[in-house]
Amino acid sequence: MNGEDCVQRPLFGGAISSWFPLRLQQDLSNITHVPDHQEVFSDPQQDESLVFELLELKHDVEDSGSAVRFLRDLAGEQDALETMNLPKYDRLYEYLVEGLASLNSPAIATTAVGLMVIAKGRQGREVQNLVRVYVANLRLQGISTDVVISAYEPILIDMRYTQKLMMISSLFLRRFGSESL
Repeated sequence: MNGEDCVQRPLFGGAISSWFPLRLQQDLSNITHVPDHQEVFSDPQQDESLVFELLELKHDVEDSGSAVRFLRDLAGEQDALETMNLPKYDRLYEYLVEGLASLNSPAIATTAVGLMVIAKGRQGREVQNLVRVYVANLRLQGISTDVVISAYEPILIDMRYTQKLMMISSLFLRRFGSESL
């Protein structure tokens, strides 16, 4: 969280809580339908989002590979054109282990990070974004629950948009000059 101001926020009616950056305070359930088993927050300025999801424990998924499995599931749900699993982020894992220390129940934490080429919302396949996706899976075996936390960080927004923005900026600078700025 790199020195950002963070706040503790109750989730799922106060059943659990989590700390995350203040800038991710836009609760998407106030804007659009979010299923009861999810909590979704966003930072519209940076186009980032954070999703908490409660799922029934997937017994067919090996504990050590659970986060990678959920990353692949997310890629499928997002209809990602490409997915690349990146090396683990050890600090993300350390945060999870610190948070699990207070539980009085068996729990396992795994993490995965990937790059996906996806369209956002109602954008069509012709609009593709490169997004880094962080996934953490907390396997709460005592209550047969998988807590899946995913964070989406855009790396490159649709190149056509970027190219248009650069073209408009260039025209503006030619027309009005840099001293107008």
